[in-house]
Amino acid sequence: MGALLQTTAVNKQFGGLSAVTDLNISIDAGEIVGLIGPNGAGKTTSFNLITGVYVPTSGTVTFAGEDITGMKPHRIARLGVARTFQNIRLFREMSVLENVMVAQHMRMGANLLEATLRLPSYLRKERLQLARARALLNEVGLLEYADARATSLPYGKQRRLEIARALATEPRLLFLDEPAAGMTPQESVELMEFIRTIRDKFNLTIVLIEHHMQVVMGVCSRMYVLEYGRTIAHGTPEQIQNDPKVIEAYLGVE
Repeated sequence: MGALLQTTAVNKQFGGLSAVTDLNISIDAGEIVGLIGPNGAGKTTSFNLITGVYVPTSGTVTFAGEDITGMKPHRIARLGVARTFQNIRLFREMSVLENVMVAQHMRMGANLLEATLRLPSYLRKERLQLARARALLNEVGLLEYADARATSLPYGKQRRLEIARALATEPRLLFLDEPAAGMTPQESVELMEFIRTIRDKFNLTIVLIEHHMQVVMGVCSRMYVLEYGRTIAHGTPEQIQNDPKVIEAYLGVE
């Protein structure tokens, strides 16, 4: 069985700037893999290349055996790829439940006529989506906040809601961009357990960008290290911690 996600010699140039050079990563189903490196190393650009935000200058991206290089983000999402962003992007005026239901709409399967006329078939689907959204909030520990405005939640729970919204699209592969950013030490510990839990509960493969080394070392089985758009190391957390190139480029820098 091949890798769930594979990038082969992926490059991205913006004018004369090489943002990502020769990106070759391979992620198997069920793994939690980290992508680390200093600011400006090309980590988020790599996420954007895989999820369709950017089109690679050259190289290929394959997901579940299908070439998704340059495919539009909504098509990649429908194939089972979801992501969160470095800056929280919740719908500020909506409730926690409504945020999840908006994300679920992609899987609802209703057509415009059903929705406009609110036909019985649409109402049945809507009731099912409501039940699913509440069940998902229960799974991630947010059901008690279902009717609260999303932005009224504590910061750590807003992060959890953003992940829940990504889960609502029923992904196979989940990208988390700096999920521990802005969290307290206790929230970071809880996040590590949460990441492991959703991997197991939802049968996920997870790739995360993270500067918080306790988190990335604590949850990832393997890691890739980028510097100036190039992969300089790949291995287990133990191997990465002891790699001189990594220590020089990243781990030794506060």
